[in-house]
Amino acid sequence: MIAGCAPVKVGRMDSAAEVDLSGYWNDTDSRLVAEEAIRDCLGRSWLPDFSSSAGKKPRVIVGTVKNMSSEHIATDTFVKDMERELINSGKVTFVAGGAAREEIRQERAEQQKFSGDAKAFFKEKAADFMLQGGINSILDSAGKTTLRYYQIELELIDMESNEKVWIGQKKIKKLVKRSKFGL
Repeated sequence: MIAGCAPVKVGRMDSAAEVDLSGYWNDTDSRLVAEEAIRDCLGRSWLPDFSSSAGKKPRVIVGTVKNMSSEHIATDTFVKDMERELINSGKVTFVAGGAAREEIRQERAEQQKFSGDAKAFFKEKAADFMLQGGINSILDSAGKTTLRYYQIELELIDMESNEKVWIGQKKIKKLVKRSKFGL
């Protein structure tokens, strides 16, 4: 038995091209859901209400997006897609959170010891709102056909009052049909 004799062909493509090989959650799903969710979030009344009462753009942080599906989903890439959409909108100010914030604090502490123009402590800006949520999935299959359903739930919460000012939901349904002659 000879294995691996067939040449492998690799081609480059546009990273924004919509490609779905398996029906599982992929980069296209992540990007499209992030774009649609943030567009919906920033188009709701909480944004002008806050801006007019506070006299500034709201500061937003993205918290945890839980993967509650039956498959491995790299939620970090989805979070980064949402962060990019928030920052690039120009409608909010974005605050670093989690590991990034801790790394910055560590660097600031190091500057105090070794730099003549160290950045001051206690100058951080607090977030006004936190975006968090989860991804769920349902699988249904019969024979060579599988239905993959994803439901993404996101909430924007006021950090001071704990009020939910926006709830977004996106649903994706994929029908995957395997060939009769597939391996």
